[in-house]
Amino acid sequence: MKKLIEYRFRSPYIWKGELGFLESVIQKRSILLIFNDDTSPSWRKHKKHFFILSNAGKPIYSRYGDEHKLAGFSATLQAIMSFVENSGDTIRFVKAGDYQIVFLVKGPLYLVAISATEEPEQVIRWQLELLHAQLILILTKGVEKCFMKNSKFDMRPLLGGTDSVFSHLIHAFSWNPATFLRAYTCLPLPYVIRQAAAAALQDIPDSGALFSLLMSGSKVISLATPRKSSLSPNDIFLLSNYVSSSDSFRTTESFFPVCLPGYNPTAFLYAYVHYLNNDTCLFLLTADPEGFFRLQECRARIETLLRETDVLAEVANAVRRGGLRVEHLLEPRALPLLLDSNTSSILGSYGDHEVHGPGGVDMLGLVGTGGPAGLRHFVYKTNFLDQYVASEFSPPLHIPSAQKRLYRAYQKLHTSMHGTGAAGPHKMQYRRDDHHVFLSWRTSDFELHAAFDPLADKNSAVAVCNRLCQWLRDLESDIFFLGGTPLSWWC
Repeated sequence: MKKLIEYRFRSPYIWKGELGFLESVIQKRSILLIFNDDTSPSWRKHKKHFFILSNAGKPIYSRYGDEHKLAGFSATLQAIMSFVENSGDTIRFVKAGDYQIVFLVKGPLYLVAISATEEPEQVIRWQLELLHAQLILILTKGVEKCFMKNSKFDMRPLLGGTDSVFSHLIHAFSWNPATFLRAYTCLPLPYVIRQAAAAALQDIPDSGALFSLLMSGSKVISLATPRKSSLSPNDIFLLSNYVSSSDSFRTTESFFPVCLPGYNPTAFLYAYVHYLNNDTCLFLLTADPEGFFRLQECRARIETLLRETDVLAEVANAVRRGGLRVEHLLEPRALPLLLDSNTSSILGSYGDHEVHGPGGVDMLGLVGTGGPAGLRHFVYKTNFLDQYVASEFSPPLHIPSAQKRLYRAYQKLHTSMHGTGAAGPHKMQYRRDDHHVFLSWRTSDFELHAAFDPLADKNSAVAVCNRLCQWLRDLESDIFFLGGTPLSWWC
């Protein structure tokens, strides 16, 4: 029998009847029965499941398996949650053996994650928040009214064809720092190029566009917003995920309704999306459902300006060379990412070209050698801008399994740094495991997580982190979008 280890309520009281009921459900045999899927015997072997269901127990989404054939499983989840709710409480978290089950109630919607990945409960809870926000982006919160009128309302036809959006989002939970840092990242570019992109986005009078956004993959190039409004990092991330989850957006210009939860979760905007080339995607958002042709003309003007100012060419160069590398942080002085913008000469253009730093240092020969004091990787967030920058992965972190292991360690560090009570919050942490030495540092201005070789010396690691922060401050105009304003995250 798998013993119930943790069971959290919003209130401190637990009824014996509730505890007994949950223990009976979490018993080993019950878990095996719940996880059984007649059409896929291996379904229960997955380490992480996500489910969305209605408060009537109707399945809406499952990461694995067929929702239609998981009706019994959804009914079990709904019974557990309803049993606790009927007693005037809300179930949040259950741990049974290697599994932890996290519950999130959003009005008439229930979201559940079942995980054996050892991720912190707070991290998984935020992932459920993002999953719900992605659903709102597609349907708006107005869908809740349908459940109020009819508890047996079936939402799945409204979500037809969007499974890839949720799957793409869940995949990002294992590699994209934005999913726990609650910030967005920018494509490293010379300051003058980013300014030229911003000028092009703002040169759209009478277009009807509320927001204009230029992106490369999941990285922001530039954006323009009204003075009294802003795009939250959450909205940027979810909108980018929605578009990048389907290759069809790459082949044609698109115009579709979309809801930005951080801007207005109850109403649709209309997004015009067009890839200007393989690397650059333009988003124009308007409140006018008939605004396609005006935004199409607007896109043509923006594209012309971006080509005339060489922005698109520079974006292609930036994508080709990649981001910051720990090898750039060299003794006795740190090398800049970008040389004098007047010469348009760029460091780190890896590929078929020879690249040299000051003094004729061969940068190609340094790739994969690691940074000073055994620095292997870092993630740095500027709190004022709600933006972050992360170094590229070099050996031995070029293997996906090593990257996921590092990412999970960052999740735990971030959770600990922002914990409450005895668990935090902390200003600085130094930890060592079998694979890395970690140093985390948090101030009112920034947050830094750095991974070093497992034999790294603590004093040397602290000294390197100080140099690293200074280096990033020197580069901030090239690696961050400075034209934005502080953004407020919703919770």
